[in-house]
Amino acid sequence: MGATFSGQAETNSSSTCSNGGVGLGDLPESCVALILSYLDPPEICKLALVNYTFRRASSADSVWELRLPENHDILIKKLLHNQYHTLTKKQMFARLCQPVRFDDCTKECWLQKNEGLCVAISWRGLKITGINDRRRWSHLSSDESRFSTVAYLQETWWLEVHGNLEFEFPAGIYSLFFRLQLGRSSKKRGRRVVDLEQVVGWHLKPIQFHLSWLSTADASWRTASSEYILGDEAVGEWKYYHVGDFIVENSRIRTKVEFFMSQIDCTHRKGGICFDLVLICPSSYSGSLDKLGS
Repeated sequence: MGATFSGQAETNSSSTCSNGGVGLGDLPESCVALILSYLDPPEICKLALVNYTFRRASSADSVWELRLPENHDILIKKLLHNQYHTLTKKQMFARLCQPVRFDDCTKECWLQKNEGLCVAISWRGLKITGINDRRRWSHLSSDESRFSTVAYLQETWWLEVHGNLEFEFPAGIYSLFFRLQLGRSSKKRGRRVVDLEQVVGWHLKPIQFHLSWLSTADASWRTASSEYILGDEAVGEWKYYHVGDFIVENSRIRTKVEFFMSQIDCTHRKGGICFDLVLICPSSYSGSLDKLGS
């Protein structure tokens, strides 16, 4: 829509003005800004090329404020080191759409265009049983991860992974996922290969997942849980395991979220699994989760 309208606008604007008539360049900037406020960001940027008036209107705060989270002032001050008073609303939107690392670069936050705020937590930001025991764990570089690194479990009898987050989420409903893969993937001669030699035990008993969050409505803890048996669908492919959804009522207050996964049945050994990250995104997200996690 934007590209078509832009081309027509440039033609109509130049032709009518050359005949002494009224063109798009004569529209009040406030009216153009109002029109642009109903369009998506890519369309706004295309229409900014029409003429000087459209270019100025495309940078108006009133156009971009509607696309920012209601607590964008808090997010800017938290993530961009108090740059709130030095940025325009358009600049704020552009900066929030770029991933921003925090908490010693173990967490990443970004605004997914037309979807909402997302947060990814690296395995380095989680508490994992025996993670520093190199006899059982390997820390691998990977171009398949947002954080360029994954943790590979060679063998264990007891596994627990704990994590928590306190963050000023915009009001809404959010889903939490663990990103896991059975097998160790690598590149050989430009081709992706997966080593499945150490994969064992995950099909025998389910992994338990648990989520809890502190509701700001009544200051009580709410919980959600799920369980999965890792079968053939997870062999050699990154999969997102949905733990549960949590609700944020007040965007001005930090929401406390805790989550864990465990497989503590000691009757059999387990091994050959890769841990990448925990992903939190709006539950209404309609795109591929791979676009968010990798």
